[in-house]
Amino acid sequence: MPDFQPVRAACEFAGGVTALARRLGLPPQVIHSWAVGQRPIPIIRCVEIEEITGGEVTRKQLRPDDWWQIWPELRGED
Repeated sequence: MPDFQPVRAACEFAGGVTALARRLGLPPQVIHSWAVGQRPIPIIRCVEIEEITGGEVTRKQLRPDDWWQIWPELRGED
């Protein structure tokens, strides 16, 4: 089962679901669907979330099952 804690952490960092949604230009329902695992986080949004959180929530955390296929340049970074 995937871990949705990184999405929740991003929400907390941004000031809540609505605040993160506003920063991403999305409806809060979309963020909520990511946080509860109803929908996967789109790849482009992972990069944006990493930037919004200043690296506190990373692409690796948001896509633990396939990050190395999407961003192979991140291999070896921790």
